[in-house]
Amino acid sequence: MTRGTAIPFLLVLSSLSCNPKTPRFPIERTHARLERGRYLVNSVTICFQCHSELDWNGTPAGLPVKSGVGAGRSERMPFLMVIPNITSDRETGAGAWTDEQLYRALTRGIGHDGRTLFPEMPYAQYRNLSREDLASIIVYLRSIPPVRNLLPKSEIPADLQTQYRPLPPQPSDAPPDLSTPQKRGAYLALAAGCGDCHTPPQGLGKIPGLEYAGGFIFEGPWGRVSTANLTPDPSGIPYYDERMFLEVIRTGVNGARKLAPIMPWMYFREMTTDDQRAVFAYLRTLKPVSHRTDNTEPSTPCRKCGNRHGLGAMN
Repeated sequence: MTRGTAIPFLLVLSSLSCNPKTPRFPIERTHARLERGRYLVNSVTICFQCHSELDWNGTPAGLPVKSGVGAGRSERMPFLMVIPNITSDRETGAGAWTDEQLYRALTRGIGHDGRTLFPEMPYAQYRNLSREDLASIIVYLRSIPPVRNLLPKSEIPADLQTQYRPLPPQPSDAPPDLSTPQKRGAYLALAAGCGDCHTPPQGLGKIPGLEYAGGFIFEGPWGRVSTANLTPDPSGIPYYDERMFLEVIRTGVNGARKLAPIMPWMYFREMTTDDQRAVFAYLRTLKPVSHRTDNTEPSTPCRKCGNRHGLGAMN
């Protein structure tokens, strides 16, 4: 799928008139749902960034290893966190899970085996997607070729497990309001988890008042980096115009700086031009938040977010 193609954009518009009710199970497989789900999973919700081993030596770095797309992985954070195999393999993946179980996991955080999913899985955000988009994601996930990949079980500390609970059923049957670029951009940004990475954490939640203000620290093969402040405050990106935003999201380069590969621009570049513009339109509506962070500067303690990052001492 290439950037700016017409079909995904038409499908975005078609969701305005979709049936808002919870889909019937099993979900009917249609070509429209398959293609809409393909677009969402690969360009917006970027499910495979978590549910795959990633190639940090590839070009661009950070895409799934081709032989294991959707096959899950395990990582230390510092406890063992296992991100499941969501391919159609029936023994080690999601092939034996029902559509209803997948829908419940996406909207309530309840796994196929009844356990509450760790909130690293963004079910609190996905539950706000339209019923039709959720159905489309499930239809596409069902089409992923099976990959046998037997994974261990997560080892989440018991005291941490007591801090999160499954969510109640979705509260409303009303479809999302996508009537303006800004509102559609808000919908896409929520689905893409922009606020998750660009808001500093506090326990299992986020620090109130620092939404989209950056300062979330990621460490890995890419080094140690802090996410950027995306608000229009002078410490954020007020100098961005639409042209610059599109260039950065499509190339992973901001002037002479390359974005760290943990920033999944290599997925978001495949969004349609209209959707990319809508996300930018939404970012321009954010409340300005003063929070300096710069990965080219030495890390210093920040009183606002509690992390160490470039320009932290200036906050």
